Amino acid sequence: MPKRSATIQRKTKETQIELILNLDGSGTSQVKSPVPFLNHMLEAFSKHSGFDLKVNAKGDTHIDDHHTVEDIGICLGMALDKALGDKKGITRYGHFYVPLDEALVRAVVDLSGRNYINFALDLAVKKRIGNFDTELVEDFFRAVVDNGKFNLHLEKIHGRNSHHVVEAAFKSFARALKMAAAFDDKLKGVPSTKGKI
Repeated sequence: MPKRSATIQRKTKETQIELILNLDGSGTSQVKSPVPFLNHMLEAFSKHSGFDLKVNAKGDTHIDDHHTVEDIGICLGMALDKALGDKKGITRYGHFYVPLDEALVRAVVDLSGRNYINFALDLAVKKRIGNFDTELVEDFFRAVVDNGKFNLHLEKIHGRNSHHVVEAAFKSFARALKMAAAFDDKLKGVPSTKGKI
């Protein structure tokens, strides 16, 4: 079985990021960035996906968290795409519902090689979770999807508390991605009639 891991390094005038992802890990994480809420979400993502994740990020958060959050999303998407390789033998599709108290979120994933996101978490504009701007949740997921080259439908079914909705989103995404990236023992080659993803 090929090693499904990737290391991404990204350095700009705004951010400096190193991200290491192992799809066949045990859900251990080391996440260091100047955005505490995102750190918490990435740790949950790692735990519930079973992927090992290491992130070391610095950014111009004295201006705004946007660059750091988006660039970590870019790196995670790039790492997913690289670690999945030719996608031979994977399940390709995944879906999962996660409840968190009053919140219920559904994630559906297709590792199709084509980027598309339906982001429907219905978060309040300009609302904050602690010091974290909820607008950045969509920016993060768009960056992951665009650079990971896959299809994601992320929808809030119920929910009042933004923290609960966002945490359920990260966890449902993690579990759906785990399902999609898993190997199907009965499948030979790439899961596409085209013969290529």
